[in-house]
Amino acid sequence: MKQLNNQKGFTLVEIAIVLVIIGLLLGGVLKGQQMIANAKIKSLVSHANGLVAAVNSYQDRYKSLPGDDPRATINLPGASAGCLAANLANGGGNGQVTEYWAAAEHLACAGLITGTYNGTDQYIISPYGTNVIVYYETIQGKTGNDIRYYNLPADVARAFDTMLDDGIFNTGVVRASADYVANTVIASTGLFY
Repeated sequence: MKQLNNQKGFTLVEIAIVLVIIGLLLGGVLKGQQMIANAKIKSLVSHANGLVAAVNSYQDRYKSLPGDDPRATINLPGASAGCLAANLANGGGNGQVTEYWAAAEHLACAGLITGTYNGTDQYIISPYGTNVIVYYETIQGKTGNDIRYYNLPADVARAFDTMLDDGIFNTGVVRASADYVANTVIASTGLFY
């Protein structure tokens, strides 16, 4: 009679349990990454809404748009921590924000945004680390004052558009310089206000 050696190994049940645990861990990691991405997009939308509120507050307070205020040097004499009053520039007063650096400067001097803006080529920075300006322009056939976000990934730009508008790159109040094609960067995405 042959005697069997006592071999040790894993049973199919044990292997199945380990695979289930690995699957749950991977699912949790992937879900966590998606939650982080969604939070960052919500932060971008909140950033845009905050800038719109800052522009509207400035307009209510000074009866002019930031960057277009012809009386900025009079309206903002006691410059706040975010600007240098000596560099303040007046705007044209025509309802068009044509000097984006002046818009940021006026908003900072009024204490409506944070950062230091001193009349040079400085940008507001988005939650994605990209440049943002308040500007009068035309994007995809729509002309007006907008808040333009530079160089957003296409999926982020589409989500931004969907959360604030219709999700279509060339209609509505959110317009993009190009269609939202996967794995591309959208040069500019503007929220018209």
